[in-house]
Amino acid sequence: MTLSDPNLRHPEKAHKPDNPSPLRPDWIRAKAPSPADYQATRALMGCLKLHTVCEEAACPNMGECWKHKHAAFMILGAVCTRACAFCNVATGRPDKPDPCEPDHIAEAVAQMGLTHVVITSVDRDDLPDGGALHFAQTITLVRQTSPACSIEVLTPDFRGKEGALETVIAARPDVFNHNLETVPRLYPAIRPGARYEVSLALLRKAKTLAPDLFTKSGIMAGLGETPDEIAQVMNDLRAANVDFLTIGQYLQPTLKHAPVARYPAPEEFVSYAAMARAKGFLMVSSSPLTRSSHHAGDDFVKLKAARTSMGEE
Repeated sequence: MTLSDPNLRHPEKAHKPDNPSPLRPDWIRAKAPSPADYQATRALMGCLKLHTVCEEAACPNMGECWKHKHAAFMILGAVCTRACAFCNVATGRPDKPDPCEPDHIAEAVAQMGLTHVVITSVDRDDLPDGGALHFAQTITLVRQTSPACSIEVLTPDFRGKEGALETVIAARPDVFNHNLETVPRLYPAIRPGARYEVSLALLRKAKTLAPDLFTKSGIMAGLGETPDEIAQVMNDLRAANVDFLTIGQYLQPTLKHAPVARYPAPEEFVSYAAMARAKGFLMVSSSPLTRSSHHAGDDFVKLKAARTSMGEE
């Protein structure tokens, strides 16, 4: 078996029936990484014993990002304590966090010369703080070694662990991202370990703790949601003062994961973008291949410009 085998990466899904999806349409196309681009970035990750969400979550934009030496770092290991129906990250009992990982992330950011870095993680419900201190340590060390680099974190919900969010916000990331992923009705099937209101409250509280912080969230299209439900999620996010919304096409990682209900045409994503802008988001990225960390550095520059143009600074 290989690491792509669902029986190895996802033992909890091994005995589930296959869930075939419709054939992908022509507009779902992403370039595979060239051997040279892939090996250079992969060698650095391997040398420093780091993980990227690009690989672990089978991101379709990995080729483009790795060509430009961009990578979204995944801390706290590569094994998640939850089993979301859409996610390709392995589920199981994780190892203890590597205390050297924050240093290694900072070293990788410096070696790659990044001007913007995305730091995310698996869910670590086994840890008393959900991994919040590990996030804070990583932010602090990146700041020390690469002071010109802006920092974006994409965190789990910390399952209501007291003080966890405060610990992350106190480290002063530039962007705080937490993805709602889908509409409330689909949470029991798609995010059984999470609660929509808990995720929404996390985003609302992040903005309350640091009003100048950019907040961001994303959802997937194609899981069976309706346009009206997407519109309601937008309303909920704006009520929580979220600045930036991403909407991308859900792509089934393996036959053991949730199937794709449909592939909305690119024009539908354009209409979602227009709707989001009309509702007051500072920025929106909406296309079939949109992902949270895709073009994150360029988007951060645009976010700051959008806030300035609206007289918020």
